Amino acid sequence: MNNYFFIEITDTYGGEANYSWVHRYKIKAATIRGAIIKFSKYKGYQGRLKKVMDYGDLTRHDIKGAAICIFTQYFDEYHNQYISLKVI
Repeated sequence: MNNYFFIEITDTYGGEANYSWVHRYKIKAATIRGAIIKFSKYKGYQGRLKKVMDYGDLTRHDIKGAAICIFTQYFDEYHNQYISLKVI
């Protein structure tokens, strides 16, 4: 069974998500881990991600050597409000 996942990538300031810029994606994958792997290959971040938060349905990964973080969660109808949502 395939699911859709919602990914936000944004900058950080002092280790916290800053949202001075943000990009949002909808990714089709079987698991959250599969979604983050697919996204990291798409953006070229393989081997540079460090998981810093995992609540089961929401994860945060930081990109080593950059002030950028990635949030991944299950996609639901609430996320359809974003008109700039890129589908991968």
